[in-house]
Amino acid sequence: MSRGAISARAPSLRRVVALTRKETWQILRDPSAIAVGVILPLLMLILFGYGLSFDIQRLPVALVVEHSSAETSGAVSALRLSRYFTVHPASTMAEAERLMARHQVSAILRFPPSFARDVARGDATLLVAVNATDANSARIASAYVKGAINTWQDREAKDARSAPEMPNIAVENRTWFNDANQSQWFLVPGVIVLVMTLIGALLTSLVIAREWERGTFEALFATPVRSGEILLSKILPYFVMGMLGLALSVIGSRALFGVPLRGSLWLLVAVSSLYLLVALGIGLVISSLTRSQFLANQITFVVTFLPATLLSGFIFDIRSMPIGAQAVTLVFPARYFVSALQTLFLAGDVWVVVLRDAAVLAVMAAILMGIAVKSTRKRIG
Repeated sequence: MSRGAISARAPSLRRVVALTRKETWQILRDPSAIAVGVILPLLMLILFGYGLSFDIQRLPVALVVEHSSAETSGAVSALRLSRYFTVHPASTMAEAERLMARHQVSAILRFPPSFARDVARGDATLLVAVNATDANSARIASAYVKGAINTWQDREAKDARSAPEMPNIAVENRTWFNDANQSQWFLVPGVIVLVMTLIGALLTSLVIAREWERGTFEALFATPVRSGEILLSKILPYFVMGMLGLALSVIGSRALFGVPLRGSLWLLVAVSSLYLLVALGIGLVISSLTRSQFLANQITFVVTFLPATLLSGFIFDIRSMPIGAQAVTLVFPARYFVSALQTLFLAGDVWVVVLRDAAVLAVMAAILMGIAVKSTRKRIG
């Protein structure tokens, strides 16, 4: 083989540099590549670094003091001074239970009328009831309350050095809404959110974006069919598929994991229908604006699936997030659907919670469907 032929086959630095420069300019001109390579890693870093935590801070606790005394005042001050608690005074146990049912507090600490007398005798008992819809958070909350009581006892022991010994204060734990204290009861409703998000948003955006790429929509625009009729024909099959996924998820949660459904089935179907309409609206809007399967996949993942997993209260307690992250969660529909599902499955028909979440989902569905109709109106281009 001649030297010229070998030289022709050898890699040329000039050609490699030219091709590299061309690919670099292609990446810089492609917004999707920049989004995946730069924006998404930064978003994930900020989200995981600042927004997510397994620790609990500012835990809302209802305090029921049935008889005020120096002992109860000391214990209450220990909770008020702790950065881990937000204290909500309640005059009666019934009032505290209403706050728990409405998700306004996550735990109840009850001081019985005989607490001061029992402390003087050296043996006292406190009642701690925790919302166990999230079994892991319930265990942490119970441990935090016990830690606060122990801190108070240690401080009292240092202040009263002449006392022969500190009284034994036992903490009686009770779990609400999750008697079995199983994580599956908390996780399965969240999985339903992910299933309906995949069907409603991700699958819909990909299929419709594919039709934009292939020109199917342009062919439909050449017919007398209206844009609203096109959208309705796209929504109905995926709506039925989503409701079928809901039915299979509910049946599977009952049969496989024994998750109770303490609320009304019709109310569960109604709230799920609203969330499915929201997810379908998001998929329609994204696909009509991007008209690209790749872009639709990336945007839908960031806008729907990622928040549904991390910012909805499905895995991480929203109250444990920084204030800024908590504010961001308000714009994601999965937050309200997770709250409604956990309430219906584990607490029952708590109308204050379910109606609030359903109203937000209804407003979001109306807005997104309106945007979808305008963005996919009958036109070519």
